[in-house]
Amino acid sequence: MTSEQDITDFFTTKVPGDWFTGVRIESDADEVLVVGTLPEGRTAADFREATRGERMAIASEAEARFRRKVSWGASCANVTEMFTTLSVPVMTRLRQPERRVLDTLVDAGVARSRSDALAWCVRLTGENADSWLSRLRAALRQVEQVRDQGPGGA
Repeated sequence: MTSEQDITDFFTTKVPGDWFTGVRIESDADEVLVVGTLPEGRTAADFREATRGERMAIASEAEARFRRKVSWGASCANVTEMFTTLSVPVMTRLRQPERRVLDTLVDAGVARSRSDALAWCVRLTGENADSWLSRLRAALRQVEQVRDQGPGGA
């Protein structure tokens, strides 16, 4: 199993030091997001074009190694632009009360479809439960570290 640290170490080594003034790397089972803060005076569009070949090569190597898609983005002046992102379908079973919530969001024009409404609900929950989710993710990282140190670990 690949750890967050393995992924971070890979990109820290592969991404040229002059690309970003800081970089955020996040991953889940499907995707790795690499979002860098651009030096002052550089635009996301210019960066995207100038680094396309190198970014694609790094992404190809990472995708083969970690078996996850790589998405790139850049931040400048408090604006983040994602160049690519993965949209993953998720199967779920909902009873009528939950479907009614989604349908209400669609009927009210908040969402275009049930799928869009469900994504909206997940985003809203994530924003409102961010500190709790952060603590939960930290606890999971600790469990992963302890597991890696045990019998059969790294």
